[in-house]
Amino acid sequence: MKITNIKTFVVGNPWKNWIFIKVYTDEGITGLGEATGGLATKPNLGDTEELFRFVIGEDPRHPDKLWQKMYKGRFANYSTGMNGIEMACWDILGKSLNVPIWQLLGGKQRDQLRVYANGWYQGPREPSFFAEQAAELVERGYTAMKFDPFGGAHRQIDRQSERLSIDIIRAVRDTVGPDVDLCIEAHDRFTVTHAIRIGKMLEELQVMWMETPVHSSDIAATIEVAKAIAPVPIATGERYKRMGMFVDLLSAKVVDIVQPEVLSLGVSNIKRVCGIAEAAEALVACHTAHSPLGTMVNAHIHASISNFLIQENFDDSNEDWARELLPGVPRVLDGYLPVPNEPGWGVDLNEEEAAKHPYSEKNFLRLFEEGWETRKPG
Repeated sequence: MKITNIKTFVVGNPWKNWIFIKVYTDEGITGLGEATGGLATKPNLGDTEELFRFVIGEDPRHPDKLWQKMYKGRFANYSTGMNGIEMACWDILGKSLNVPIWQLLGGKQRDQLRVYANGWYQGPREPSFFAEQAAELVERGYTAMKFDPFGGAHRQIDRQSERLSIDIIRAVRDTVGPDVDLCIEAHDRFTVTHAIRIGKMLEELQVMWMETPVHSSDIAATIEVAKAIAPVPIATGERYKRMGMFVDLLSAKVVDIVQPEVLSLGVSNIKRVCGIAEAAEALVACHTAHSPLGTMVNAHIHASISNFLIQENFDDSNEDWARELLPGVPRVLDGYLPVPNEPGWGVDLNEEEAAKHPYSEKNFLRLFEEGWETRKPG
């Protein structure tokens, strides 16, 4: 089997343009991957297309080998494009063997995955609004949810905004009760001192974790915050582009929840990171903030590992047409996502639907501007 062609598709999701990659073979089997990159849509698209020369003519059934070839071709650098191409090759491998990807990652350890909702708070930054939306999630069966209450804060946060943030979390906690897990997203916002001050306030609210409170690349700062705010857990790792960063983080023995991102690392490397985490007695909750394809990829990975914690889910907060765009993605039922059993990732791209939603330069999430929570095009 040989790769004969690769095509890219940009789909204009309102808060982030999605980039899909379709790999074609001489045996008629195609594979689907993703290379979405937030504000980097056009750079990621260009990078992806530059990588075609490394894999056209190669056998896609060796995804890790092709990833290594692209990695060397990019002078030992990772990229979203190479991870997306590798993802598509995994899809082809599964389809060629008529098995789901979890079968190739070691088999299935569970039939369903507990999920937390994200993207659900698309409205005003007000405690009452967050509480109302959280109540709806609980009515739909969710037992965990993630949200960022910190507005447009960057490095620091003024006292008034800080009080509002805590009031939002408290309103949600009071509404959903003590048994629903709350994951507090901080989006790399704070300095160490600000992160510690806020993190200590979260203990009484019994949160599941505080996520990326300081810049993700600063592992020393993350460790400092984790030590200071214990027993409030820290979760991080979505922006780590080297496996060694997880070794550096986990060796301090103060962070035990990691969130590797497949678009940052690739499928083969994610599996390795899960092993690194297991060796450190840490739990894995792979990150995704992209299309429903990311949901499917993470589902296969999470189904295959022993140290799975919980899965992120945006799908119930996406535009309605996203279900038509990627048919085959299962729905969350009573807070759990069924593990897919179709060959490959179990999903395909509806190109006709994709053509209805073109790229827009306004489809970006401006996390450090007030009002970003609405997720409306800028």
